[in-house]
Amino acid sequence: MQISGRPRVEIVVPVKNEEYDLGPNIRRLREFLDTAFPFAAEVCIADNGSTDATFEIGCLLATELSGVRAVRIEEPGRGRALKQVWSSSGADVLAYLDVDLSTNLNALLPLVAPLVAGHSDVAIGTRLARGSRVVRRPKREAISRGYNLLLRATLATGFSDAQCGFKAIRRDVAVELLPLVEDTSWFFDTELLVLAERAGLRIHEVPVDWVDDLDSRVKIAKTVAEDLRGIARMSRSRVDLEPVRRTFGRPAIADPKTALAARVLRFCAVGVLSTLAYILLYLVMRHAMPAQVANLLALLVTAVGNTALNRRVTFGVRGGQNQVKHQLRGLVTFAIGWSLTASSLWLLHTAVAVPARGVEIVVLTAANLAATLVRFSLFQSWVFDDDAPTLPTFETPALIDNTRSH
Repeated sequence: MQISGRPRVEIVVPVKNEEYDLGPNIRRLREFLDTAFPFAAEVCIADNGSTDATFEIGCLLATELSGVRAVRIEEPGRGRALKQVWSSSGADVLAYLDVDLSTNLNALLPLVAPLVAGHSDVAIGTRLARGSRVVRRPKREAISRGYNLLLRATLATGFSDAQCGFKAIRRDVAVELLPLVEDTSWFFDTELLVLAERAGLRIHEVPVDWVDDLDSRVKIAKTVAEDLRGIARMSRSRVDLEPVRRTFGRPAIADPKTALAARVLRFCAVGVLSTLAYILLYLVMRHAMPAQVANLLALLVTAVGNTALNRRVTFGVRGGQNQVKHQLRGLVTFAIGWSLTASSLWLLHTAVAVPARGVEIVVLTAANLAATLVRFSLFQSWVFDDDAPTLPTFETPALIDNTRSH
């Protein structure tokens, strides 16, 4: 993107019923931009559906502070507010951040600089990368990590943090992508990133310092339900992204669904071999030891072999680097599988004092199939996540720029 003169950045702050935090935090943001940010920047307060004095306060701030404006969107929805303001903006780089300023503002320059330079297309703050310093409640931490693991397992994403309220996009990229984004609420961020990744666009990641807002208004249960519906919709999505690739000269990439299907087939083939080996080992050891002990040892031996085979065959990881880490993580998935099969055996022996050996095998095989689904999800999203190629770029160089500088 060619920019003449000083690049212009517009930072959108979407708000709803934030009359207490809006004034102090917008003044703090404006002061930072005026004293420590090298690019010309405007702040847009995007009020989406407030029922308190938020919009009136925003208008007063726009009158008081140079480089601040306020817009009113009658319907609620963070995604709706961002889409409307970004679509009409004339700035070269479009960014947004949460009104609570949970993210340290020193990360703003590393966020937008690669977009100004034309090096990247989209930039995100990440709380889940090495170098990030995060203070938040265990519940929020678990939900965030679980959500991003789910995205990796279901949509084969490569970015590390979908929902950090700290993102930026080049205007020319936004013009192409925004009309394709359907969600108008919290899933907007995820959908935008998934589409960008599938189009082969370059996503720049910046580790951030982040402190949890104890007065967060996010309704977790409602947001989780909306996110799950969004993931289900995106898994069926047939959006044509080829025009976006052509516009920005990005190479065509393998269809993530085709790549995922191939990976599943390879995983299933390894699973069949592992299951056969498990059954043989179990039958051999069952003659000399109790069912639970035979089950544990057979699972442990086959788990090591299963992780090694999946590492190389299914996920394409070569060399000895991180092999021990992968095996240790594989053993965690083994523990989950063992708990499923052990509990199945316990239930069987509770119901039938001396079940037939064939019945034991049937029950254990069914439990192993359930454990296999869990194992694939964890392999996909966690065990090999540092080294395996992400599915959207399975046959092309990685397009995720995981910047570790702050």
